[in-house]
Amino acid sequence: MSPKLRTYSMPIALAVGSLFHKVFAGLDVLSPYIIASMLFVTFTRVRIGELRLQKVHIGQLVFQLVGGVGLYLLLKWCGVNEIVCQGVMICAFIPTAMASVVVGGMMGGSVTTMTTFMLLSHMAMALVAPVVFSLMGSGTTLPFLTSFWLVLRKLLLLVVAPFVAAQLLGVVTPKGFEWVQKHQSLSFYLWLSSLVIIIASTTEYILAQPIENLHLEVAMALLSGVLCLGQFALGKWWGRRFGDEVAGAQSVGQKNTLLAVLLAQTYLHPLSSVAPTAYIIWQNLYNSRQLARHSKQSERAEK
Repeated sequence: MSPKLRTYSMPIALAVGSLFHKVFAGLDVLSPYIIASMLFVTFTRVRIGELRLQKVHIGQLVFQLVGGVGLYLLLKWCGVNEIVCQGVMICAFIPTAMASVVVGGMMGGSVTTMTTFMLLSHMAMALVAPVVFSLMGSGTTLPFLTSFWLVLRKLLLLVVAPFVAAQLLGVVTPKGFEWVQKHQSLSFYLWLSSLVIIIASTTEYILAQPIENLHLEVAMALLSGVLCLGQFALGKWWGRRFGDEVAGAQSVGQKNTLLAVLLAQTYLHPLSSVAPTAYIIWQNLYNSRQLARHSKQSERAEK
């Protein structure tokens, strides 16, 4: 795919998913498998021995967990509607998106650094989330082990399984491993496919909401946009301190919104899932802009 076509591919995917939501929304059951396949391709660039906890990850984890709970308490103190508080909280509290490794890798960020934090952020949230949600006392009450397994099961399918499969491929058939390594563009096409389906499902969900909730939906959509830009900026600043602002921005700003919607609908007020739903659009618009800038910079460097 040419750099120019790649630049416009995300806005096109957003438009296709929105306009033809009735066609693609029914394919949402395929999203986890598409994401897992996408990560399998990306993980062929990572070696187990290269994964190690770094100082940059500590700050990112604080931004995620402490920042999410802190935002909830701050908004509550300011008298903001409870549903809006929950929506904003979940947008910060959720772990890094699987696709952040793909997008960050396209822009020259460290795949190893992002992969390490993606795994860390999911495991940390799996441990902390059941406690936080139960203290909020606004969602379905489930035993700790049940809620822990709900999150961990998705982590095993979406992250751990493709990582293990990629490493095994390198052992079983090195030639096949090298072929996948040389065709990293496959992950981009898979990501675009998942994006169309996610946006279609998102559009279906928003259109199904009653009109009396519109003011809350608009508030959550706007606040999630502000939070999205803020988290990317914060991650970029933090990453720059450690020599990789791309990895920092993607690790803090790009969120696993599919998991956020599931958790919001399971543990919080179901309407709060509108915030991470809107976050999907904001973060993909941001990434589209960043990829466009990166493509232009690459073109100038080649001249």
